[in-house]
Amino acid sequence: MSTVTIKLPENLIEQMRELTANEGITVDQFIASAAAEKLSAFLTIDHLRRRAAGAKRKDFEAFLNLSPDVPPAEND
Repeated sequence: MSTVTIKLPENLIEQMRELTANEGITVDQFIASAAAEKLSAFLTIDHLRRRAAGAKRKDFEAFLNLSPDVPPAEND
């Protein structure tokens, strides 16, 4: 583990303290989880961009041609 010092607005810290106390976790656990979620979102975007860069229009059209030509379900 590493130690990182960050500056946050006091009202944000107080809200985190209240929430984490109610949830039975530490502020450190909450911040680590929030950072992991944000990192995952950025990595997912990067992954999708790399995949899209290698995509081929003809493959996409071939995939669409396999889909049935029917109206959507009532609850769709």
